[in-house]
Amino acid sequence: MALEKKIDCVILGLLSHEDLTGYEIKKRMDTSLKYFWGASYGSIYPALSDLVKRGLADKRDGAVNKRNKIIYSITGDGRRYLKQWLQIPVEKDELRYETLLKLFFGSEGGPLQAISHIEAFREKIERELPYLTYAEDILKRNMDVDEAHKYYLLTVEFGIKTYRAYLEWCEEAKAILGEERK
Repeated sequence: MALEKKIDCVILGLLSHEDLTGYEIKKRMDTSLKYFWGASYGSIYPALSDLVKRGLADKRDGAVNKRNKIIYSITGDGRRYLKQWLQIPVEKDELRYETLLKLFFGSEGGPLQAISHIEAFREKIERELPYLTYAEDILKRNMDVDEAHKYYLLTVEFGIKTYRAYLEWCEEAKAILGEERK
């Protein structure tokens, strides 16, 4: 289990809730998981093939109106693999923001350039925060529908608190850089 690929576990986690196509898996990653995890089609489809080969997922033809559609589902072995992975301590949580990287080297570009990066970051956060608060509202109203909702809610609330802290930081950072310009 030490060599597991996280993409395998992400896909198995998604399949543990419902059968999905590769396209639907990518869509879930670009919506529900985008705030803390992402993957490209180039990593999803090879991982799906590997999961099927290893017996952790099954695939079936779900063609509709002559359109090819492969639907994937988790197997019993896949569920056991996912549960085993969930028990392993987290290896590494990492934060990677290009904005912070550019700020770290910001003395080369000066305060105006740094402030423009901070502003762009703030605008992005302000655009995305309403989606998180909307998800929070929906989940809170539907806690009794699915046991998984309380776990989803935990990640959404983490995102909301983090994004609010980011907005506070943006204002503080701009103030520091604004003083530097004087």
